[in-house]
Amino acid sequence: MKIGVTGATGQLGRLVVSKLKEKESADNIVALARSPQKAADLGVEAREADYDKPETLERALEGVDRLLLISASEVEKRTGQHKNVIEAAKKAGVKQITYTSILHADTSPIDLAESHRATEAAIKDAGIPYTLLRNSWYTENYTNSIPGALAGGAFIGSAGDGKLSTATRADYAEAAAAVLTGEGHEGKTYELAGDEAYTLRELAAEISRQTGRDIPYKNLPADEYAAALTSFGLPEGLAQAIAGWDVAASKGALYDDSQQLSKLIDRPTTPLSAAVADALQGASKTE
Repeated sequence: MKIGVTGATGQLGRLVVSKLKEKESADNIVALARSPQKAADLGVEAREADYDKPETLERALEGVDRLLLISASEVEKRTGQHKNVIEAAKKAGVKQITYTSILHADTSPIDLAESHRATEAAIKDAGIPYTLLRNSWYTENYTNSIPGALAGGAFIGSAGDGKLSTATRADYAEAAAAVLTGEGHEGKTYELAGDEAYTLRELAAEISRQTGRDIPYKNLPADEYAAALTSFGLPEGLAQAIAGWDVAASKGALYDDSQQLSKLIDRPTTPLSAAVADALQGASKTE
């Protein structure tokens, strides 16, 4: 059985390949990437698979039985790119597609959900057996801001007291590997989120606890948060999007208590305290 992973050189893709190698022979894993040379260190076969070049995709998927379609990073082009992969998978005879979607894609108010809904529909229309992994936010989306919070003396955002059920990339990668190598997942939709929901105020309190400093959470109106992010160097469009996602989170868009992720990986998801410790350790190495 050949397992293909798109976006294999990305942060999630690399972790998935690593987790797969713990369960399968490296000979059965194919890293699919726009630049195969960047996958040379993964220790598996690498093939060119450019979402924007359909002619590369069918060739790349030849002999692949199970495919993990990791959602593309270019949001504005994502739906078309995904449809290119799905069509190529159909032509190549791929037997199962697993797709990394977004938490509660069918009802989520987050603007990113639109392209995920379109992709989920395209996969179902293709008639290929599928599994949908609806991933919540990465915990790293927030812990990556810890250095800035320490520098500025506060953790800022617009999520209010919204509960965030996030998990680490490693947690999601392990779930993907479990589905790709396991049985009984066809036709299933999994809402994947962390066991431990928290607010940004609680995240700030955890940062304070571990650093011995008073790092409060400062909740800002969305426009002020976006302006702050822009002042830090983020493009204006991205800054506004991030602020909008926080507002959606304040209304429960990133909350889920079904614990489907921990059931899939057969262990508790990574605690917030561990994720904060990892982030602080990483920050200390770059100082």
